[in-house]
Amino acid sequence: MTILTQVEQVEIKYPSSDGEPMAESDITRDYMTYTVEAANLYFQGRSDVYVSANSFIYYEEGNNQAVVAPDFYVVFGVVKRKRDNYKVWEEGGITPDFVLEITSATTQTKDQETKPEIYRALGVREYFQYDPSGDYLNPILQGVRLVNNQYEPIPANNIAFDTLWLFSEVLGLELHLISGELRFRVPETGEFLKTHKEEQQARLAAESAFQQSEQARLAAESALRSLLTQLLNSGMNLEQVAQMMNLSTLEVRQLVAENF
Repeated sequence: MTILTQVEQVEIKYPSSDGEPMAESDITRDYMTYTVEAANLYFQGRSDVYVSANSFIYYEEGNNQAVVAPDFYVVFGVVKRKRDNYKVWEEGGITPDFVLEITSATTQTKDQETKPEIYRALGVREYFQYDPSGDYLNPILQGVRLVNNQYEPIPANNIAFDTLWLFSEVLGLELHLISGELRFRVPETGEFLKTHKEEQQARLAAESAFQQSEQARLAAESALRSLLTQLLNSGMNLEQVAQMMNLSTLEVRQLVAENF
C-alpha cells in the first residue's frame, strides 16, 4: 500500500484593512483627504506617480507582519492605478519617496521612534510629521531628508509657532502652515493646491464673478447708450457728442446704431 503525502503551501494573506477606522479623528481624516486629493490633482498629468493615504505597505515578501501604513505617501516610478495595498516586491522593489504622518496622542511614539527607522531602511527620501493639535511637536510641522542613509532635518522657515513652511525636494512643493492649517504650495506660481471640492468652489466663484462683471458691463453700456441717445435727440451732432463723451465717432455710432 502506497501512501501519498501532499505538502500544501500555506498561502500568506496580505490584508488591506486591520478592521480599524481609517482615521482616529475628523482632523486627521480631513488632512488625509486634502493631501491625497491635492497631490493627485498636482500630479494628474503623470502616469508614473502613485499617491495614497493610510493604506498598508508590505515590504517583505512572505512576511505579512512587515507592514506600515503611512497617513500619506507618494511613490515615483510606478504605474498610477488603484491598489488594495502596496507590496514592494510587486512594484519592482520601488518604495515610497515621500511620507507624511499626522501625529496624535495614539501615534506619537510610533511616528517619532518606530516609523522613522522603518522609513530610513526602506529608503524613503523625505519623512514629514505634522501635529495639528500643537501638543506633541515643536514646531508642529517637521521634516527630515535622507542623506548618506541617515535622516537630516529640513530647515524650517519660521514666521510664528503655527505659521511656517518647509520645502520638499521630492515633491517640488512647499509645505505651509498658515495659522496651523497645512497646505501645499507651488513655489513657481505661489498657488496653494486645492482639493476637488475646493477646485469646484473656486471655479464656481470665478464663473459667478465673471457673470456679475458682465452684468455690470452691460448695465453701464446700456446707461451710456441711453445718454448718447438723449444727447443726439437734443440736437447735438455725432461729432459733438463724441467729443463731449471722449469717444470716437465710430464708437458713438456703434452704441446708438439701433436707435439711429
